[in-house]
Amino acid sequence: MAVAANRMPRPARLWLIKNEKLLTLIISGALIILGWLAGFISPSLRAAAMVAAAIVAGWRIAQAAWYALRARVVSIQLLVTIAAIGGVLIGDQWEAAAVTFLFALGNYLEARTLDKTRNALQQLMSLAPATAVVLRDGGEVEVDAGEVLKGEIVLARSGAKVPVDGIVVKGSASVNQAAITGESVPVELAPGSQVFSSTIVEAGYLEIRAQRVGEDTTFARILHMVEEAQERKAPTQKFIERFARWYTPAIIALAISTGLITGNLRMALTLLVIGCPGALVISAPISMVAGIGNAAKSGVLVKGGEFLEKAGKVTLVAFDKTGTLTVGRPDVTAVLAVEGSEEELLRRAAAVEQGSEHHIGRAIVRRAGGLDLPGASDIQVFPGGGISGRVEDEEVLIGNPRLLAAKGIALPRQVREWITAREEGGETAVPVAAGGRVLGAVAIADTLRPEAREAIATLRRAGKKAVMLTGDNRRTAGAIAAQLGLDEVKAELLPQDKVKAIRDYRRLGHVVAMVGDGINDTPALAEADLGVAMGAAGTDAAIETADLTLMSDNLKRLVRALHLGKATLNNIRQNVAFAVAVVLLLVLGVLGQKVFLASGMLAHEASVMLVIFNAMRLRVWKPRAG
Repeated sequence: MAVAANRMPRPARLWLIKNEKLLTLIISGALIILGWLAGFISPSLRAAAMVAAAIVAGWRIAQAAWYALRARVVSIQLLVTIAAIGGVLIGDQWEAAAVTFLFALGNYLEARTLDKTRNALQQLMSLAPATAVVLRDGGEVEVDAGEVLKGEIVLARSGAKVPVDGIVVKGSASVNQAAITGESVPVELAPGSQVFSSTIVEAGYLEIRAQRVGEDTTFARILHMVEEAQERKAPTQKFIERFARWYTPAIIALAISTGLITGNLRMALTLLVIGCPGALVISAPISMVAGIGNAAKSGVLVKGGEFLEKAGKVTLVAFDKTGTLTVGRPDVTAVLAVEGSEEELLRRAAAVEQGSEHHIGRAIVRRAGGLDLPGASDIQVFPGGGISGRVEDEEVLIGNPRLLAAKGIALPRQVREWITAREEGGETAVPVAAGGRVLGAVAIADTLRPEAREAIATLRRAGKKAVMLTGDNRRTAGAIAAQLGLDEVKAELLPQDKVKAIRDYRRLGHVVAMVGDGINDTPALAEADLGVAMGAAGTDAAIETADLTLMSDNLKRLVRALHLGKATLNNIRQNVAFAVAVVLLLVLGVLGQKVFLASGMLAHEASVMLVIFNAMRLRVWKPRAG
């Protein structure tokens, strides 16, 4: 068949390769039907047709068995091959034809079904834009999406797929970002908005300055992650595969022993067939692939089956505060100046914070907008403490009271009382000092995520503990924890303190998920059993660091992912239990002479398909309401 295929025109050859399994089934099935009809004329013709059917259906099976043997692996295909050859040798050609045909049919249906479970990835790939319209030499030019250069202006009109990650510089539009965030409701974008590759402009017009192009876009990275995740194996899957390596030779030994003891070769061959651990071997990977595909469709990226499995076992969820439980855009709510004016305090503080990526620093810089900021030098960041720099020949410090105390600066009573009052109201207050003197303090407040309270309540109803690990002060953290109904809060933590807290929880027997922004919380994300990056669309560090990435700023996605992990684990357990039960029942049936070669093979292949169909339910799984 291979030699003949090489002589065919290329389109026909490609069709043949793609549909070889189906063609094998058609030819083998036709020979079986022809054999039954020929049996009315001549038993010899019937036998010849059945042997031919067995060869057609069993050739690839035997070839796979041989390759496996060369690699010192006793495979399922070897069991079927031995059974088919044995059937021919004992004069039962129909059984040989039936065994090989049913196994080939099972392989074909299994392959088709597995392809369907990968639909999430295929759907994502279909969203990849093929072309882009860019401004070059004063005109519009259509190029391949992969040829767009960083910094170029890309045009996106109604109905177009955005080909790059970038910033909107002109225009406005309603954009469907479901491919990236999983949110089906379009968002309104205007100049200054971030836009992602493969999102769809439903209405409007945008001019976008390209920041990430080609393989560097968020969408390309998502595709790469999903592809990798579907290949990575979970611990349960690895265990089952190790078990199958020992189980298969054991079945061969059982069949040989049965044949020698009973003298019944047909029974021994039947044991070989029904003992194939096909349903067991596929029980874990098919569920994992379906679960990962479901997660990808809803805007949750899972780096592999092992992390989806861990998500199903989580008993405690630890949250960072800023940017996770809160929206991550705090604003200055009040300024206290005890020396000089509020304007002077903000001017100096903002000068130091100009290059800061910290939420507090950005809030201070926004509040100082419009002021003439002096230059700052010798900038030094104190993780979990604050920041310092030289402004107009004086060292300026912005940070928590511990940082000032470490520098030998005492807080005046007025400042201490003001800070305490603000913190009790759930705000964060930071003192500002210059030249060893306290200038005053700045109060900053962030808004809680609207879904945070409901998400935490859902986690607690599911029997999971919800805690907060934050570098913020105890009073602010306590006030927020009370509003959200958290089980526990640990405040004033440095990055290493968060790592220690997670270790302590794990020592108590908890399976810990840490939810953070994927950058500042990297050590804690790495220490947890499951690191979760929150709202990481477009954030390279978050996508690379976390085990599980929520592409939208919505804590309900986290709850859904944890529930999906549990549903996937339950699905695997169902599959394993069913597969083992079917094999045990079939073995008992063979030994009791109630199950025979063809019927045993049919039951075996039916069990494989039922395991696959059960796993496919995860493709459309949704959490229960409430």
